[in-house]
Amino acid sequence: MSFRLRVLGLLLFVAVAATAATASLTWRQATGAVEESVTASRAETGRITTGLRDYGYRHGTWHGVSPAVLALAEDTGQRIRVSTEDGVLLADSDTLAGRKPRQVKAEPPLLVDPAPRFRVPDASFPESAAKITAFEIGQYGHNVRYTACLTRAGAVPRVRTDEFGTPAPVLDPSRPQCRRTKATRLPDPVLRDTRACLEEQGADGVNACLQRIFRERTAATAPPRLEVRLGVRNEAPPGLDIAPTVLVAAGVALAVAAAALLLSRTVLRPVRALTAATRSLGEGDLARRVPVTGRDEIAALARDFNRMATSLQRSEDRQRRLTGDIAHELRTPLANLRGYVEALQDGYVEATPELLDSLHEEVMLQQRIVDDLQDLALAEAGALTYHRAETDLAELLETCRTAQLPRAEHAGVDLVLSYEPADGPPLLVHADPDRLRQAIGNLVGNAIRATSDGGTVTLALVPHGELAILYVRDTGHGIPPDDLPHLFDRFWRADAARGRATGGSGLGLSIVRQIVRDHDGTVDVESTVGEGTTFTIVLDRV
Repeated sequence: MSFRLRVLGLLLFVAVAATAATASLTWRQATGAVEESVTASRAETGRITTGLRDYGYRHGTWHGVSPAVLALAEDTGQRIRVSTEDGVLLADSDTLAGRKPRQVKAEPPLLVDPAPRFRVPDASFPESAAKITAFEIGQYGHNVRYTACLTRAGAVPRVRTDEFGTPAPVLDPSRPQCRRTKATRLPDPVLRDTRACLEEQGADGVNACLQRIFRERTAATAPPRLEVRLGVRNEAPPGLDIAPTVLVAAGVALAVAAAALLLSRTVLRPVRALTAATRSLGEGDLARRVPVTGRDEIAALARDFNRMATSLQRSEDRQRRLTGDIAHELRTPLANLRGYVEALQDGYVEATPELLDSLHEEVMLQQRIVDDLQDLALAEAGALTYHRAETDLAELLETCRTAQLPRAEHAGVDLVLSYEPADGPPLLVHADPDRLRQAIGNLVGNAIRATSDGGTVTLALVPHGELAILYVRDTGHGIPPDDLPHLFDRFWRADAARGRATGGSGLGLSIVRQIVRDHDGTVDVESTVGEGTTFTIVLDRV
C-alpha cells in the first residue's frame, strides 16, 4: 500500500474514532445536562415556593400576589398557577402574560404555608413560656391585620422577625389609616389553653404543646395555605437534535480527508526528491543534492541527506587525493629502483657496495611509507592495537631524547629536555608508551629537520592540574600561517621543495594526531616564521 493511502486510511480512522468518541461524549454530556436540568427544576421550584411563602409572611394576605407570581414565572421560565386549598384561583401566569391558560400537569400541587415558624421560649419556666406564647399569638394577629391593611392600601410593608419567629412590622407613619393598636393584656382563652396544655403534657411536652397551640390559634389569622401547580400538561421534554451532530461529523470527515490528501501530497513531493537523490547517490553521483524548504521533519531529513552526501563526496575526494598522493610518492622511487635493477640485469651498471646501499636505503624509505600508511589506516579505523599502562611521562621523554640524540648531533642541533620534577608524585598517564614514543618521535624528527645547524629543539613537560602538557619546540624556520590548517593532512609538506629525504613521508603528523586522539588528548601547533614552531600535546593525568 502506498504512503498516501496509508496516511489517508490512518487519518480517516482517526476521524471516525474521534467522531464516535465525540458523539459518545456529547451523549453523556446531554444526559448530564438533563440531570442538571432536573436539579435546576428543583431549585426553581424551591425559589417559587419560597418566594410565595415570603410574600404571605410579609404581607399577611394574598392580596396583590399576581405581580409576584408573574415575576417568578418570568424569572424561572415556569408556568405557575396559584389557588387556595378551597379552589379559589388567585393568579395564573398564563393569564397574567396575556396567553390562554393551558392545562396544568396532573401532579399533586405544592403546598405553601405562610404561617410563621414559631420558636418556643425557654421551657425551663413553663408558666413564663405559656405567657409568652399567648402574647405572641395575640401580637401575630395584630401584626397580620396591620400588614394586610398596608398591602390593600398599596404600600409595601416592611417586616422584621422577632426573637420567637413571628413577623413584626415596622410602623409606617405615612399610612395613618392603618395605624396599629397594641394589645394591652393577654387573651384569656389563649392563656387558659396554654396552661391546660402544660398540665396535660407535663414538663417533657412543653415545646410540642406550645407549638400546637400557636399553630391552632394563628391558623384563622394567617393567610390561607396555597396550592401551587407548575408546568403544562403533555409538554414534550427537550430532546437532542441529532442532525447537527451528523452534519458536524460529516464535515469533520471531509476536512480530514482533504487534509490527508494535502498532507500526502506535501510529504510525497520531498520524499520523491529524496528517493531520486538516493538512487543517484547509489549510482555514484555524489554531487546530487535535494532542495530544502521549511523547518519540519522532512526538511530536516533533506538537510541531513545533503550533509551525508557532502560528507561522502569529501571522503571520496580525500580517497582520490590519497590514492594520487600514494601513487605520486611511490612512482618516482619505484621507477628509479626498476631502472637500476634493469641496468644491473643488462650489465650496464656494476653492483658496487655503494649502489646496493643506496638501493637498500630507497627500499627502506618505501617500506616506511607503507608502514606509516598501514598504521594510519588502522588508527583511523579504530583497529590500531594499544597496550595501555600507567606511564611516567618524564621517563618517556628521556627515552625519546636518548633515541633522537644521534640524529640531532648529526644535524648539529642541541636536543634539550626541560622538566623539573616536583616534590609530589610523578606525572603519570594511562597510555601505550610505545605509541606515545612513536608520536613524540615523529614531532622531534620533524623539529630536527626544520632546525638549522646550531639551533635547539626542546622537549618540555609541564603539570597543569588534572592535565599533563608536553611541548616540542624548535628554533627552525617556522611555518607560514596559511599552511598551519593543512599541517596534519596526509602527504602535505610545509616546504614543497623538501623531498622524502629531507621532509619525511608526509604522514607523520597525521599519525601523531590520530594517536593523541585515541588517548583522549589534543595536539595543537603554533609557529612564527623565522622564530620556530611549538607543538603542544595535552593528556589527562591518572
